[in-house]
Amino acid sequence: MEQSPIFGLDIGTRSVVGLLLKNNGTNYEILDMEIQEHEERSMVDGQIHNVMAVTKVITSIKQKLEVKHGPLHKVCVAAAGRSLKTTRAKMEVDIAKKPIFEHQDILHLELSAVQKAQYEIAQEHEGQKSINYYCVGYSVLSYQLDGEEIGSLVDQSGYVAAVEVIATFLPKVVVESLLAALNRAGLELEALTLEPIAAINVLIPPTMRRLNVALVDIGAGTSDIAITDLGTVTAYGMVPVAGDEITEAISDHFLLDFPEAEIVKRQLSTQDEVILTDILGFETTHSREEIIEPISKAIENLAYHITTEILNLNKKPPKAVMLVGGGSMTPNLAKVIANSLQLPENRVAIRGIDAIKSLTIPDSIKAGPELVTPIGIAIAAKESPVEYVSVKVNDQTIRLFDIKQLTVGDGLLAAGIELSKLYGKPGMAIMVKVNDRLISIPGEHGEPPILEKNGHICSLDMPLSDGDTIFVQSGANGRCAEATVGDVIEDLPTKSVTINGKSYTLKASIIKNGKSVSLKETIEDRDELIIETSNSIEAVLKMLELYDIIQGLKPFVVTLNSKKISILNEDAIIKNGLPAKANSIVQNGDVITINGLVDQQFTVEKLLIHEGIPIVHEITVYFNGNPVQVSKPLVEVKRGEEPLNEKSYIRQGDNLTATMKQKDPFIFQDIFRFVEFNFTAQENKTITILRNDMNATFSTPIHTGDHLDIKWMEKART
Repeated sequence: MEQSPIFGLDIGTRSVVGLLLKNNGTNYEILDMEIQEHEERSMVDGQIHNVMAVTKVITSIKQKLEVKHGPLHKVCVAAAGRSLKTTRAKMEVDIAKKPIFEHQDILHLELSAVQKAQYEIAQEHEGQKSINYYCVGYSVLSYQLDGEEIGSLVDQSGYVAAVEVIATFLPKVVVESLLAALNRAGLELEALTLEPIAAINVLIPPTMRRLNVALVDIGAGTSDIAITDLGTVTAYGMVPVAGDEITEAISDHFLLDFPEAEIVKRQLSTQDEVILTDILGFETTHSREEIIEPISKAIENLAYHITTEILNLNKKPPKAVMLVGGGSMTPNLAKVIANSLQLPENRVAIRGIDAIKSLTIPDSIKAGPELVTPIGIAIAAKESPVEYVSVKVNDQTIRLFDIKQLTVGDGLLAAGIELSKLYGKPGMAIMVKVNDRLISIPGEHGEPPILEKNGHICSLDMPLSDGDTIFVQSGANGRCAEATVGDVIEDLPTKSVTINGKSYTLKASIIKNGKSVSLKETIEDRDELIIETSNSIEAVLKMLELYDIIQGLKPFVVTLNSKKISILNEDAIIKNGLPAKANSIVQNGDVITINGLVDQQFTVEKLLIHEGIPIVHEITVYFNGNPVQVSKPLVEVKRGEEPLNEKSYIRQGDNLTATMKQKDPFIFQDIFRFVEFNFTAQENKTITILRNDMNATFSTPIHTGDHLDIKWMEKART
């Protein structure tokens, strides 16, 4: 059975080209071709603006071809390359303390970068939603680990992983309007390609794409540009200036209506003289040069826009430029482009279908550059077709633009699901200060998403087929960080100390927000921890729970004559043989002795001395040649009604009164309270009382330093 011919349509801004191609196995043969212009401006910049008007032209071409070749049901078409949006995007992810980076993690990162590019494209073009664009392909430009480029992220670990991609998108409205026009014309879409890809595929095969070449398809309303380099198509672009600019310049200068000017423009490429009739009815004959000279500014303007876009896409002049499309026949255009790009004239060339290898062209068809794109559409759409796949993503029906092996990840992108939000969020970290040093305790990493295809667990790179059902659910968020003091403080320093003859081992104390805590204490965000190793004696006693000793270090408090008196024992603490205070710092190996006031006998005498109250009136005299201290009390102390003497013990909290006595002079008689003297009468002797060798009596006043004597003297004989 003879194979059906390939029906290809090139729906341009000014006209529609339909052709039939036969695949002979080793080459293609053009069977027939029909060209018809639009009756109105139903196409703008490669996009259908009036579906009904475009349908009318398509139907007419289809019917003309069917008369000679039989019914046509399927057709190959192209989406305008001017609608393609290409951008770069970079995505980073924190992988600190994450297990080995795996293939699925990398794929997730790549698709997140593509989706980021998709959002950027949407924001740049009238704020459209990102899901209104088909991703028609992406390439990874580089992987990075901690800011350095790396060949692969598989099994790598570090802090920050990143990927940069270049992604290409096509607005859905371009494809949908094409489908609508074809359906109304009774045609089924057999295959779809992209106009720049179509032209490049037939003129610049992959073996030539290592060369930096610019292909410019100059139509009526727009000029499409594609750049090849390093073995691939690196960029697409479009300028809204093309053949119509030249037609309008001819029309304006020679007063011609637009269709007449279009005829004149086409004759310039084949005739040396042109006969034209202006709108006033005058017929004139002009040489080719006479028509070209007044429109040279328009030609230069067209060349300027094309070369500017080439330099914008390529960042430098390419090695060569190929011109195709009807507008490429504009006189001197190739020469002006070459001069503008500073290229030799032989590096800018107009290419027709005769440059397409393995193509048989009948004599009836002229091998011009305007047919390169239509033939490329038919061949590329058949050999490298773009098809559609319908799938369901979380019960939402999605139609995918299939220019490559589709994956589950592509389905999620098309559904507008934010891949960056599928992984569970990491738990909140805890930030604490330890001795003024900030420490971060990370939360757990989020869980990967739950991903199923047709009810079975799958991966992002699993192939996707028509009718598949995808279910995706975000992974669980990681738990917030939890930690104890011991998690951030591993080992506490220790020191030995001896207190009242007993040895103790001390660990450094931990203060959390001003309070002492243990290693088991939980910590919260923004807690402040201080490790104290320079503990005071008082702090050490509390740490060791030596409460009896602590109690003894408290001041002795009594009330004297309604005045509260607090007494500290200055000699209560001895550290390494020297007096110390309660706030003295304890060092490793210190020997400390503590004798608090509670452990001692506190007397009235100590109280009165502490308060500077004189206790006694005292003098020193010599009695019979021996020194004697003579004293009498100057104060009377009572506890309630109980009289106390200077040696009486007082207790914590006693309420005492002290009454001062008059300071009377001492007399000779007062000495007998401090010395013993035998006054027993002796036979024939009498007592002689002397003060400083002068006779005195028991009532004679005495003073410090006096020499007092009592002697038994022989009685005088009578």
